[in-house]
Amino acid sequence: MKNLKTTSTLPCRMNVGKTPREKYLAKRRNDKIIVLLLQIGLLGALIGLWELAAKVGWIDSFITSCPSRIVKTLSGIAPAELFKHIGYTLAECIVGFLTASVLGILIATLLWRFVKLRKVIEPYIIVLNALPKIALGPIIIIWVGAGAQAIIVMTVLICIIVTVISVLNGFMSVDEGKILLLRSMGASKLQILTKLIFPANVPALVNMLKINVGLAWVGTIMGEYLVSTAGLGYLIIYGSQVFKMDLVMASTVVLCLLATAMYLGVAAIERAAKRRYHID
Repeated sequence: MKNLKTTSTLPCRMNVGKTPREKYLAKRRNDKIIVLLLQIGLLGALIGLWELAAKVGWIDSFITSCPSRIVKTLSGIAPAELFKHIGYTLAECIVGFLTASVLGILIATLLWRFVKLRKVIEPYIIVLNALPKIALGPIIIIWVGAGAQAIIVMTVLICIIVTVISVLNGFMSVDEGKILLLRSMGASKLQILTKLIFPANVPALVNMLKINVGLAWVGTIMGEYLVSTAGLGYLIIYGSQVFKMDLVMASTVVLCLLATAMYLGVAAIERAAKRRYHID
């Protein structure tokens, strides 16, 4: 009788379905897989259409190049030479990106801490944000010299104002009631900053890093347009001057791959931050 009773309960246990949370997590996981597959499929379709259009003569492959010619161009460059140019551009971009992000967060923190300073400086920040940074190129070269330092300064100038504005807006959007509650409990400004402001702005800080990835690459290539003897921007300029559009497009593709890798790095930081602060 005991065996019969035990076996009779097995179907009931096996028929127990997933909990609503498990269903939700499974749906999110499936949606991410579908989106990833669609993204890969779209990229493959665009590459295939580009190659087909060049082969059948819909576009002039001398001007627009095509995937097969890009691969041939990259394979024709000595690996040491290619990695040298990639190394120059990548180093300049990463240094500029990190410098602008750290300085921007520090400046935004100071402006949040000192209200009067923020009121004085804020109009100048808006004006600097509207200033075309490329116009400062000749001045930057005179100030810091014609080299990698000028490219890094250009990258920092393009990224830092946006960083300050976005981070400061995030700091200012924190619920004032929570700040008053911490003050009533005797919390210092530093404690409010570290225990409330920064944790509440983790998504905003990550979004700022994502924006800075694109801006850093823009600043680096702009700087290499102005002054460089090596780097992917240098290859693009050289290729356009001698009408080697395959070299221009190949360098652009490498830039896209590097920017994607850098973006994925920031996305990994985002996932770690969400796990750390339990953000959905």
